[in-house]
Amino acid sequence: MRLTILAIGRLGRTPEAELVRTYVERATAVGRSLGLGPVESIEVEARKPGKAAEAEALRPHLKDAHLIACDEHGRARASREFAADLERLRDQGVRRTVFMIGGADGLDSDLVSGADSVLALGPQTWPHALARAMVAEQIYRAATILAGGPYHRD
Repeated sequence: MRLTILAIGRLGRTPEAELVRTYVERATAVGRSLGLGPVESIEVEARKPGKAAEAEALRPHLKDAHLIACDEHGRARASREFAADLERLRDQGVRRTVFMIGGADGLDSDLVSGADSVLALGPQTWPHALARAMVAEQIYRAATILAGGPYHRD
């Protein structure tokens, strides 16, 4: 199952961008033997400001995918539960899962309501650039959990 982190805005040469790259590479390497991956990060820019324009920039990347909206009003999951969710999707034959991350104001409500599930990254508010790194790390952590690796400790 391919995994895509799809986000509004470009991180450029920031520490967050390096974290995303690191965890995407790690997750791809560990997940390959598990049928998870490749993992990719796609950045898109809206032509106009606002959530509706951002949604239009995201939509071309959503076709034929299981959609997970990252939104503060979603349900937070423990890492083992997150890993089990990915395993279940893979075992159900889902070919591609997309984690959508909006801009500074979040995702358009139509994208959130149309998603297959909504994931919260906890009760705190996180910068959208850091949210990408957090999702990438959790995908890597899920792969290591499913592989029986020592990375995750309960």
